[in-house]
Amino acid sequence: MKENILTNKKHIHFIGIGGSGMYPLAQILHSQGYFLTGSDNNETETLDAVRKMGIEVFIGQRAENIQGADLIVHTAAIMEDNPELMAARQSGVPVLERAELLGIVTGWYDNAVCVSGTHGKTTATSMITQILYTAGTDLSAYIGGKLPCINGSGIAGKSDIMVCESCEFEDHFLKLSPDISVILNIDADHLDYFGTLENVITSFRKFAEMTSKVLIVNGDDTNTMKAIEGIGKKTITFGLSDKNNWYAGNIRKISGLETQFDIFHNKEYFLTVNLHVAGNHNILNAVASVAVVNELGISPEDCRKGLEDFRGAKRRFEKLGYEKGITVVDDYAHHPAELEATLTSAMDMGFNHVWAVFQPFTFSRTKILLNDFARVLQIPDRTVLTDIFGSREKNTFGIFTRHLAEKIPECIWFPQDEDTEWTDERKYFNFTQVCDYVCENAQEGDLVITLGCGDAYKIAKMILKKLSCEEK
Repeated sequence: MKENILTNKKHIHFIGIGGSGMYPLAQILHSQGYFLTGSDNNETETLDAVRKMGIEVFIGQRAENIQGADLIVHTAAIMEDNPELMAARQSGVPVLERAELLGIVTGWYDNAVCVSGTHGKTTATSMITQILYTAGTDLSAYIGGKLPCINGSGIAGKSDIMVCESCEFEDHFLKLSPDISVILNIDADHLDYFGTLENVITSFRKFAEMTSKVLIVNGDDTNTMKAIEGIGKKTITFGLSDKNNWYAGNIRKISGLETQFDIFHNKEYFLTVNLHVAGNHNILNAVASVAVVNELGISPEDCRKGLEDFRGAKRRFEKLGYEKGITVVDDYAHHPAELEATLTSAMDMGFNHVWAVFQPFTFSRTKILLNDFARVLQIPDRTVLTDIFGSREKNTFGIFTRHLAEKIPECIWFPQDEDTEWTDERKYFNFTQVCDYVCENAQEGDLVITLGCGDAYKIAKMILKKLSCEEK
């Protein structure tokens, strides 16, 4: 049985250990005394952190890397013809996909809080973790982004509480063991797998049905309420309207990044929050977080302190620097709904001009949602596009950046030779072109925000470095 697969295992090898979903699992298992090794294709800051834990990391994936392992874990992004994965399957050693291992880990806890939703999972999971951590709870956490208060994206505690970001990609969240389930929203995404929005809703319904204790859902989101209709589970709603059990009211903007509002519970005042991350979507995340931690016995005062200490997870509207009067921010948004929320908030912050530097992620998503991307990328004052980051896909879709750029008035992109293979050298050249253009044209008082779940953040760092090196 999968639940017993870790029994008597001593050496676990992670193929793709630097991935956002692998690193926190490595942290948790390392803290439990397992001997770990891992591999990845490119050096990253995450791999530096992995090595600091004393974990050996191999760069490049080769059959010999798995030597000595008695359990091998891989990410969904690893192709079936990957030499390391092929060797693992031929070795006779048990092989798990990351989501299967995560499912086993969530089953270790009596209060596994599984946070789902098409958008906002990392931020809401981080907020819940921050509140619990600040309140002194010895929790475990699995987050798709880095949270400063725990110095990473995972933590292993000794209590019965685990907070877990729960992704719908290829139904991975259906492998989990949720006690408290959160559904932030449901939108059309990963349609290369689901096919239709109705299929997405059906999967979220299955996720909700797995819940052992309580559902905490966005009562203002039509698709979410459709997904849970008729489910015989204890259900708590949150939102911005007072029809919900938990809701925000008296919203006051204090500054570009700070908002003050009151949270009400069943129409009774609960607390006032000063939130230091912008946008109505983050107000919703905060309300959802309070609803969750209230179920775990956290006081209003500890809720307030945790939320006021929260400054965002890494790559979630993360301010990276300020040079020549230009503010540079990075954000993980990669779906039209996420881009719309982030860019709308950015446009409301009072900058002279907002520059969106967007790296489209996967060919399938870009093609399927092309018109939605084109619509929301007209929100900022300036839009600059990179080449498409293919990730796990090959471009069998015949889609290129120009197809998106041509639908956005005054959009800037740098045409590529579409017969040229997408390589690291090509990507670096493309990033340099984007960086040079932004540095030559952005002005004092502007905001530059790099967007995408690939490695667009590298452009932000390139921009800051180039601006800092220019003569005053």
